[in-house]
Amino acid sequence: MIIALDGPAAAGKGTLARALADDLGLAYLDTGSLYRATGVAVLQAGGDPADAAAAERAAQTLDLAKIRPQDLRTEAAGDAASKVAAIPGVRAALLDYQRRFAHSPPDGKRGAVLDGRDIGTVVCPDADVKIFVTASLEERSRRRVKELRDKGETVIESRVFADMQARDARDQGRGVAPLKPADDAFVLDTSGLDAQGALAAAKAYIESKSKR
Repeated sequence: MIIALDGPAAAGKGTLARALADDLGLAYLDTGSLYRATGVAVLQAGGDPADAAAAERAAQTLDLAKIRPQDLRTEAAGDAASKVAAIPGVRAALLDYQRRFAHSPPDGKRGAVLDGRDIGTVVCPDADVKIFVTASLEERSRRRVKELRDKGETVIESRVFADMQARDARDQGRGVAPLKPADDAFVLDTSGLDAQGALAAAKAYIESKSKR
C-alpha cells in the first residue's frame, strides 16, 4: 500500500503521516527532509539555494549523515527547501530515491506513507490513497508561531505570516510540480482538528476506499 500525503507548510501532514505509518505498520518518508537537506547543504557550502547549479550539485551528492537533524527544522532550512524544490534538476535527482522507497519499502514493510508537496501528482501518481492536507493560512501561521516559540525562539507573528504566504505562492506557482491536490485526492482541512481528529478522518477515508 502506498499512501501519498501532500499539502502546504504547517497543515499537519507530517504529524498525520507519521501517525498513519505507525498505526498501519508502514514505512514513513518525509520527502520534505530531502529538500531541506539539499537546501541546508547549499547554505553550509556558502551558496545560494536559488542557484540552480549549486542546488543540483548538492542534490546529486546529498549525504544525510552529514547534516544534523536539528538543522533541518529551522525557518532558514524551510525557506531554502522551497527554493531548491523549484529547480527541475534538484527534483529529478531526488525523484528516484522517493519512488524506490515507495515501491520497495525498507525493513520488509508492506507499504509506505510519503508526505510532501507532489507525492500524489508526480512522485506516486499510482498511490493507493491520496490525501491533500490543508488548513487556513491564519491557522497554519498560528501553529508555526507556537512551534517556534516552544523551541525558545523569538518570533514576530506578522513576519511568520508573510513568510508562509510567500512560500505558498512560490510552491503553488513553480513551473515544475506545483503544489496542488491530485484530481483523485481526498482534501482534508485540519483547521479545526487536532492530531487525533485528523488521524481519525484519514483512517475513515482509507477504510472507505478499501470497501469499494
